[in-house]
Amino acid sequence: MASYSIGQAARLLGVSSETVRRWADGGRLAMVRDGAGRRVIEGVALARFAQERGAGLHAVPEGDVPTSVRNSFVGIVTGVRVDDVAAQVEVQSGPHRLVSLVTREAVEELALEVGVTVTARVKSTSVHIDLP
Repeated sequence: MASYSIGQAARLLGVSSETVRRWADGGRLAMVRDGAGRRVIEGVALARFAQERGAGLHAVPEGDVPTSVRNSFVGIVTGVRVDDVAAQVEVQSGPHRLVSLVTREAVEELALEVGVTVTARVKSTSVHIDLP
């Protein structure tokens, strides 16, 4: 079974190592000792924690219209490039950088500019997963 060090878990969760330690010390994140006596997080436990945390961080705000899109990322606009018809919008959501191509009209209607908080919703018919 895969296990992760505190630093690896922190990188995957987009937080500091100290935050992971506090979560473990507070009982929010289960840790075990490996053969060398180091504290590690078992992969299954980390995956479950990440899902639970993600549901709280990226939940659809109350009052939004219902949607079938379940992959929502709250973030901040870090870049907007606009031409005559299309625009490229960059969003940073925790450790994730998302880039979306939209119409110039959409950028204007939503008043998108650097520093604005947005929710990026992602729906795809194909997802590829690679091992590091």
